[in-house]
Amino acid sequence: MKKIQMVDLKGQYEQIKERVDSSILDVISSAAFINGPEVHSFQKELEEYLDVKHVIPCANGTDALQIAMMGLGLKPGDEVITADFTFAATVEVIALLQLTPVLVDVEKDSFNIDPDAIRKAITPNTKAIVPVHLFGQAANMDEIMSIAKEHDLYVIEDNAQGIGGSYKFNNGKVAKTGTIGHVSSTSFFPSKNLGCYGDGGAIFTNDDDLAHTIRGIVNHGMYKRYHHDVVGVNSRLDSIQATVLRAKLPNLDTYNDARRSAARKYNKAFEGIKNIITPRVKGNNCETQENIICDTCNCHVFHQYTLRVENVDRDALVKYLNDQGIPCGVYYPIPLHNQKAYQDDRYDESNFTITNQLVKEVISLPMHTELDEEQINFITKNVIDFVTK
Repeated sequence: MKKIQMVDLKGQYEQIKERVDSSILDVISSAAFINGPEVHSFQKELEEYLDVKHVIPCANGTDALQIAMMGLGLKPGDEVITADFTFAATVEVIALLQLTPVLVDVEKDSFNIDPDAIRKAITPNTKAIVPVHLFGQAANMDEIMSIAKEHDLYVIEDNAQGIGGSYKFNNGKVAKTGTIGHVSSTSFFPSKNLGCYGDGGAIFTNDDDLAHTIRGIVNHGMYKRYHHDVVGVNSRLDSIQATVLRAKLPNLDTYNDARRSAARKYNKAFEGIKNIITPRVKGNNCETQENIICDTCNCHVFHQYTLRVENVDRDALVKYLNDQGIPCGVYYPIPLHNQKAYQDDRYDESNFTITNQLVKEVISLPMHTELDEEQINFITKNVIDFVTK
């Protein structure tokens, strides 16, 4: 059995090596490193894939989220509601812009932001909601968009873990995650479902005026060289990263299919095992039964395969798996509301019962496009051996 990786970027590279190598050499030969033709071609190809009017590439996913908020003209003190159970970048950019983060609880089965918690958190100062499509599963966008419309709020999708995923609305319409809210951000960090070989990110929107504003922000506020019309930042996707992403984009659906296939095998192995709760694919009109991974609308892309273990020493399980040569992760071990940087007297622990439970129970197993059946069998056997001993 080959060595198990949490993310096997090398194995994936071998499948596209010829195109990647030749494309990178072409960029180097052209010396068009910044805003070159590869960046513009990738932008157009991603717009077509997502069926979105505007893709604005930038330097990384955190910048993408910050720039999206800057483009909306949010002001210091404006409240932005987001999930307590996610990576810190989501709340980090809110704080950096001197906005007021409002953290709320999540749903136990989907790990995504709870619409009921959003409703309870809205005040006259609330200006935006940031749903995170955590681990590759879409948040409840029917409810979130309805709440936003009712209270005249912006919706900024954090799609860093969800690219290629879809959401099926109550009316049967299906849309790619990242194209539903007013604006969206994504990350092309190497381990993402669509990852480059360094840092990269992008902003998506169907709003022409907002797209124009954002295009200025990413380039020092310039639309014409040395004419600074808006306050901007320096955040550009370089041509080498763009050419890597162009090589991968045609394979994104295949990559996501491979992740869903691995998730099915995991789920099957864990079926009926006491104390193991497998990920549940949940959508308003595509909720699956009996742990069958939904292919109807490609609603979950399994950026992570995250279990919950009940009445099990999760940290001891992590150590045991590592000792067997099985990498794993805990995403996330500390709620954002308990992180030193984001603690606030406004928060009451009783409002975070689900998040406080999840941080003690979640464990993410290896998930990538190159996982084979032998590896999955070895991983699942060791997990089962530990939780049933």
